[in-house]
This record gives sequence, C-alpha cells and structure tokens, in this order.
Amino acid sequence: MKSVNGLLVLCLVWLVTACATSGSTSAPPRASTDTPAVNTYLIGVDDQLQITVWHNPDLSVSVPVRPDGKITVPLIGDVIAGGKTPDEVSVEIKGKLEAFVRDPQVAVILTALRSHEYLSRVRVTGAVRTPISIPYRQGMTVLDAVLAAGGTTEFAAPDRTELYRRGEAGATTSYSVRLEKILQQGDLANNYPVQPGDVITVPQRAF
Repeated sequence: MKSVNGLLVLCLVWLVTACATSGSTSAPPRASTDTPAVNTYLIGVDDQLQITVWHNPDLSVSVPVRPDGKITVPLIGDVIAGGKTPDEVSVEIKGKLEAFVRDPQVAVILTALRSHEYLSRVRVTGAVRTPISIPYRQGMTVLDAVLAAGGTTEFAAPDRTELYRRGEAGATTSYSVRLEKILQQGDLANNYPVQPGDVITVPQRAF
C-alpha cells in the first residue's frame, strides 16, 4: 500500500512540473513596467550633465556630452562620459580634481536624457503608408504604432506581420501578429503592448 501511495505522489509531482514547464514557453510579449534607476543609466551623446563641486562654484558647470563622448570640466579639461554612469563620471572627476582641490565633493546629475529619446522609440517598417520611427509612450500597442504609420498599403500581407524585440542578452525574438484581424475584425488578441526599441514589420503579399 505504501509503495502505491509513493507512486501516486511521484506521478503528481511529474504532472505539476510538466504543466509549469509547458505553460512558460509561449508567453506573449509584454510591456515592461520596470523603470531603470537614474544611477544605472549609461550616459550618451547629447545628454546634458550638471557637474557640481561643493564649495567651488567656479568649477560647477552644465555641459552637453559631445559626439566623441567627452565633456569639458574646468581646471581638468576633457573627461570621458559616454557609456558611463553618473557615479562613474563623478568618481573620475573627483580623482582628477584632487590634484588641485582638497577633498573635492563632486555630484553629476543628468538634467536632459536626450540620447535616451532615440533608444526609446518604436519603428514600423514594410508595407505601411509611412514607415516611421515614433517616440514610445506608456500603454502604446501594435495598433497604435501601425495607425501612426498611416495603416497598411493595398500590397500588404497584414496577417504575416512580425514584432521584433531585442532582449537583455542581445538576442532578438519575433512574435507573429494577426494584424488583419486587428484592423478588420477588431480582434485584439494579438494587439500586443510594445516596448522601447521594438520594430514592427508588415510584409508585402507574394504575387
């Protein structure tokens, strides 16, 4: 009797594990609700930085990041900011200022995230009226992006539309979108929420 009960327990464990595994392989794309903290943001070209050196107003400046990724700070000259966090730039400026100022306290604040505006865009390409790159807005869906591109052309194959999304590891994942059902039938099952950086491609029909 004990062996039968043990067999039943093993079967139940196997079934639960199988169900959990099978349910996690076909999840539709979802919009991320996570907002990266400012101190983890990597500074980019055209970002505006406020450099503040406590008790040294002559060394405190507001500067843009140049195309070469550098900024110019009084007394120490050029400092590489592109690709770094504000904290990393602060540490580097502090280290260089120590040759001129005793125990400098440096704060680096992002006042305008201009490079982020380019990364936070959604692009619609292919058989649409106006291929377009639009700023991402919270709550934006595939339908919103396609309508902003003027809708599909008469040569489109809307039900073969693909949503391409780059993951954190750099790999790109594609999701099939039945766009014709969304546009013609109001079926919103595939009207996925989009994320910054997504690319929506509407192919042409095969003639």
